[in-house]
Amino acid sequence: MIEKSPVMRAIAAILLFVSGISADAETAETIFINGNVYTGNEKQPHAEAIAVHRDRIIFVGTNADAEKFRGDKTHIVDLAGKTVTPGFTDSHCHIFGIGEREMTLNLEGTNTREDFLAKVKERVEQTERDKWITGRGWIETFWKPPQFPTRADLDKIAPDNPVFLTRADGHAAVANSVALKIAKIDNDTPDPFGGQILQTKHEPNGMLLDNAMELVEKNIPKPTEAEREQALLTGIEREIKLGWCEIQNAGSELSDQEIIGRAYTAGKVRLRMINAAFGPGEAANALLKNGAALNAFDHRFTQRTIKVIFDGALGSRGAALLAPYSDKADSSGFLTQKPEELRPMFEEALRRGIQVETHAIGDRANRLILDLYEQAFKAVPPGERKIQEPRWRVEHAQILSEQDIPRFAKLGVIASMQPSHAISDLFFAPSRLGMERLAGAYAWNSLIKSGAIICGGSDAPVERGEPMIEFYAAVARKSIKGESGEGWHPEQAVPREQALRMFTINAAYAAFEENDKGSIEVGKLADFTVLSADIMKIPAPEILKTRCEMTVIGGESIFEAR
Repeated sequence: MIEKSPVMRAIAAILLFVSGISADAETAETIFINGNVYTGNEKQPHAEAIAVHRDRIIFVGTNADAEKFRGDKTHIVDLAGKTVTPGFTDSHCHIFGIGEREMTLNLEGTNTREDFLAKVKERVEQTERDKWITGRGWIETFWKPPQFPTRADLDKIAPDNPVFLTRADGHAAVANSVALKIAKIDNDTPDPFGGQILQTKHEPNGMLLDNAMELVEKNIPKPTEAEREQALLTGIEREIKLGWCEIQNAGSELSDQEIIGRAYTAGKVRLRMINAAFGPGEAANALLKNGAALNAFDHRFTQRTIKVIFDGALGSRGAALLAPYSDKADSSGFLTQKPEELRPMFEEALRRGIQVETHAIGDRANRLILDLYEQAFKAVPPGERKIQEPRWRVEHAQILSEQDIPRFAKLGVIASMQPSHAISDLFFAPSRLGMERLAGAYAWNSLIKSGAIICGGSDAPVERGEPMIEFYAAVARKSIKGESGEGWHPEQAVPREQALRMFTINAAYAAFEENDKGSIEVGKLADFTVLSADIMKIPAPEILKTRCEMTVIGGESIFEAR
């Protein structure tokens, strides 16, 4: 090991002290060499070597200089020219749903009604009579004609089993007659607040939107705790293999939190997780009462956020719009929460230092939630807050009135967006919205230019949940087949450097973690995603062929492709 000068030792000691690592920790436990490293640090954007002690970075730079941190027991990892980025974070996913999708009837990719029904029929033939059949992942917008399935479709193939199949977005489901009968849904059943029972010729046709889904769901036998834990672990295993180093789980009940806590305590989870509690309700009340849990399980788990669902989805016409749907003039969607019931919770969250993130897709929902946030900020001035800068978020922010775009930056509200939604939804969004409203749809660049911060996610299992699809969607704004079309607004695509920020440093900022994560810098946690190709330079279509070669969390390679 090359001897350091007194000045070099002093600088190293200062850096290590600031990062929380003692000054005698100059020998790395692991050194990664020969990498094509994109650090995300503007002062040192590129490197080829990273040295790690315990779970923190102690050096970023050249292979030659990394030798200064090498000891007799240092483990050397030769990256062989592979591309390294700061660890990718999925800023919005549903981890139990990801696992359940893998474990139940996965209807993703059923591109025709016939495919959808054939897959359901196959499951019916394997299932005991009277047993429930549940699944998720269908989406009718690619079918010809692009119409919702009905209970009549399901009755033909499942006359004896109750069937309940959730649309990919999680905001609509179709049930057969047996399931509707169990739920006691008939011609006289009123629509619940924030939901709708669709009808054909004044009879329920099996389609249930948003809060109406609960009428059937509450009758489905609940999975056991063991099954729920398996869903969690199955989802986490998939995320790690894809290269996600952290997920931000967009909502959980108290029972979910207990399962997550037990899994971390037992050492079954190494993925980092930022968890949100659903609100309003008992999960949010418990968080407000007990306070945040920060950096638990060796910096692996944090819970400081309340998740609110404020409207439905665009595809099922549940998103709350300022004007009626272009393809359904008698509807402008609906809210799923009453604004007046959210205000006290929002104000208490500010006082208690609890972050709020709200699902808002339609332009009416987005305007109203920005109004509610602004009212809360005025009602609870900084001097009365536990955290001066609340960093509240709007999840999805898909359809915005152009006059509301600058309000995100003005209010300090983060737009948590999922690029794959644009390349899925833009096949049907023109018919739902008309061309004029598309100017504010999936408006990434407009938000960025206005000064807003965007963090990137996938919304899996609504979408496939793959980081390379999300990165590609952000920079190409084309379908995975390279398609575009009228109203897709290609000018809203973002530069690759900005796309990388969305899934790294911006995601860290959105979780109050930019001092620990989001870039490859001395003192930060050693979380990296290692990729098979240089996504910052290769042609956009090749991004989709890029795979995760290694997932490194806390300096430990917890996944390596074989």
